[in-house]
Amino acid sequence: MTDLQYPIGKFHFAGPLTEDQKQTCLTDISQTPANLRAAVTGLSEQQLDTPYRPGGWTIRQVVHHVPDSHLNAYVRFKLALTEEEPTIKPYAEDRWAVLADSQSTPIEVSLMLLEALHTRWMRLLGSLAAADWKRTFRHPELGVVSLEKNLALYAWHGRHHVAHVTSLRVRNGW
Repeated sequence: MTDLQYPIGKFHFAGPLTEDQKQTCLTDISQTPANLRAAVTGLSEQQLDTPYRPGGWTIRQVVHHVPDSHLNAYVRFKLALTEEEPTIKPYAEDRWAVLADSQSTPIEVSLMLLEALHTRWMRLLGSLAAADWKRTFRHPELGVVSLEKNLALYAWHGRHHVAHVTSLRVRNGW
C-alpha cells in the first residue's frame, strides 16, 4: 500500500546535484503551479474540504500551504544570496494550516499567488551562478542548508503535495 503521507517518498538529498539533476529540479519547481492547478481542477467544495489522508490536511489546506511554504523558501533564497549564512526563522506550518485564511479562502487566491510567486522565483533561480548554489542559510532545527539542497527540497515539495491531491482523487474515483 502507498504511504498516504508520503506518496512519492520522503525527501532525500544525496547532493551535490549534477547539472541535469539541477535542471530537473528547476523544471519541477516551474511546473508546480500548473500541476497543482490541474490536480484540483473540477473538485467540488466538499471534495476540497476532504482530508487527503486520515488525520491529514484537507485539499483546501494543502493548496493554501504550498504558497505559504514556497513564499518562505523564496525569502530564504533571497536572504542566503544577500547575507552571509543568515539564520532563518522557521514557521509552524501546522498552525498556519488552521488559520482562517487556510480554512475558508477560495483556492483560486492561492493558485494565483503560487503562479505569481513562481514567476518571480524562477527568474531569480535562473539568474544564479554556479557559486550561488553553494551559498547557505542556517535553519535552527536543520542546521546549515545550501541553496542547492533547498532547490531539491522544494522540487520534491511541490511534487509531494500535488501527489496528495492526485492520489486522493484516484483512491476516491474523482
